[in-house]
Amino acid sequence: MALVHGGPQAVLTAFTAGEELGLEGWTRTPTDLLVPAGTRVRKGCPVPITVHFTGTAPVVVGRSRVEVLPHALLRAAATFASARPGCGLLAAAVQQQRLRPEELLAALDRFTRVRHRRLLRAAVADIAGGSEALSEIDFIRLCRRHHLPEPERQAVRCEPDGRRRYLDAAWRRRDGRLVVAEIDGALHLLPRRWWADQMRQNELALADALVLRYPTVLFRAEERTVVDQLRRALLLV
Repeated sequence: MALVHGGPQAVLTAFTAGEELGLEGWTRTPTDLLVPAGTRVRKGCPVPITVHFTGTAPVVVGRSRVEVLPHALLRAAATFASARPGCGLLAAAVQQQRLRPEELLAALDRFTRVRHRRLLRAAVADIAGGSEALSEIDFIRLCRRHHLPEPERQAVRCEPDGRRRYLDAAWRRRDGRLVVAEIDGALHLLPRRWWADQMRQNELALADALVLRYPTVLFRAEERTVVDQLRRALLLV
């Protein structure tokens, strides 16, 4: 219905395109329409519409009227007042395996005037380096800000039962001991996830790894405490 009111050249973009292409957790009520600059969108549409204008022909998925995901997500990210939620949006798309970081970088090369472009590019570079969530990106930036060694991200570890586990951040310090930092978002508070985390930590402890756990709110609110613990764990003091 929204496409009818947008005219024959209108396509779905931003959050609406993301939802159409399988992105979860970023649904918005208005339908996002991309139309050529100067287009007059017909009034009276029974659903709310957010109109985005473009001076170039959009790239769509196949023969559909849906903009390709990397372009649509950059338009969505540009709607936020700050770059941070936009970075989270891009991280979520990669984490859900809807696209690859390389596709986002190519889109950023094309969208030279998109809002928050510099910070979005930095976030995509971090995502490409292995950070799968915004909290992990923030943690890596904390390490850089305080000149801590940059950890290996999403390192694979095989447990005794053969299952592959991924470590949020890991270092091998000079005495050979493995140091692991686990970044716990809200999902880790769910009972089933919390129990699994404890068993995972036990396996790491049995392998003589030093494990530090940080709820995302803690390393953002008490940065100095976290940095002090990391320095001691990595034998930097």
